[in-house]
Amino acid sequence: MDTEVARWQSPSPRVRDLIRSAARGMHQYSIEIAHEMWAAGQRSLESDALVEDPMLSEADRIFTETTLAHWLIANIDDPGHRVTPTITADLGHYARDLALRGLDVSEVEPWRASQRVWWAAWLRFCFDTTANKQELRELVEISGNSIDAFIDDSMAAVGDYIEAMRAELARGPEIERLATAHLLLRAAPITRPRAEAQLGYALTGHHLAAILWSDSPDQIAQLESGAEKVMRAAGAVRRLTLSPGVATLWTWMPVSSTPTKSELAEVVADTPKVRIALGRPAFDALGFRRSHLDAVAAQGLITRLQSKLQSVRYEDVRLLSLLTNDIAEARQFVVDTLGGLATAEPLLRQTARVFIAEQFNTSKAADRLFAHRNTIDRRMVRVDELLPIPLAENPAAVDTALTLVELQEGE
Repeated sequence: MDTEVARWQSPSPRVRDLIRSAARGMHQYSIEIAHEMWAAGQRSLESDALVEDPMLSEADRIFTETTLAHWLIANIDDPGHRVTPTITADLGHYARDLALRGLDVSEVEPWRASQRVWWAAWLRFCFDTTANKQELRELVEISGNSIDAFIDDSMAAVGDYIEAMRAELARGPEIERLATAHLLLRAAPITRPRAEAQLGYALTGHHLAAILWSDSPDQIAQLESGAEKVMRAAGAVRRLTLSPGVATLWTWMPVSSTPTKSELAEVVADTPKVRIALGRPAFDALGFRRSHLDAVAAQGLITRLQSKLQSVRYEDVRLLSLLTNDIAEARQFVVDTLGGLATAEPLLRQTARVFIAEQFNTSKAADRLFAHRNTIDRRMVRVDELLPIPLAENPAAVDTALTLVELQEGE
């Protein structure tokens, strides 16, 4: 008998019911399991670009979540049969983002790492459905074949999408400009005249980099509007703007200063679906790279923290960016350092930060907050009541932890 035909013979009615039952059970926890799958895949990646780019990482997470849910629903509807890959908008966006960055899905290990997490979780639900060894053997064999084939087919589908996107992009100049920018960002060998000619942008002087992105792929007009407003706020008259993904813009401006927080607030007020991360101004070709990497770090910080902030400047969060590579540890640091102050009213937290900034001078803090000195004194008494350790004994740690809370809550 043909092996492929035998592989896809219909399961017995009893095993169909068992597969459906296991799929229903697992579907209730699919988001949590998909997150574990995504994390396993991220850990096994050899390409830093996929891990360090928050938008690519998030696209990968969404794709993993969609893929798992699709297979489970298919096995609720028609248990045990070959499941075709998810041909969705998410897949198209993910493939385009990979193609624009010159990446592909040739790394097999991340897929297999995700599959191992999937398989371990699936087996737990299988063993919960029956204690009959014969039924269990058939259930595991048939569902295992289905998962194996689905992973292989999904890899092929993403690969096909990427090739199609590359063929489409090759017809325009955007891919060449992106490739040149990537060479500069990797500090790879490329002559200045060639890079400037391909980018249409001078690498001499100062550069300020910005990253603009949206959670929705249909916001390109708002992204462009946001980039123009950031340019004006920075005092620039021209900019280099590239689109490395369907919902992301990279921008460089030839200026030596950064817009203020209030100027950025005006920009995002006019473009509410756009988020902005700014690097620090830096000089020459190396500065082109460094300012962008600053912006990437700032974007990564608020993405990791799931912050509601719409705009962030690297100069304001540099220390936090270095401290928060381990988000679980950072959150524990906040709890340990702030105690009840972490969840206190924002005005109390703001008073504590101003009090620290004014070096514990009540009069100066009162002036900055337009409050009476007695009001500041009362608030600071309450702050010390909420803190595990009095503020005077731990001001630097408290200020850092309060900044983390502000970032996470978008204050």
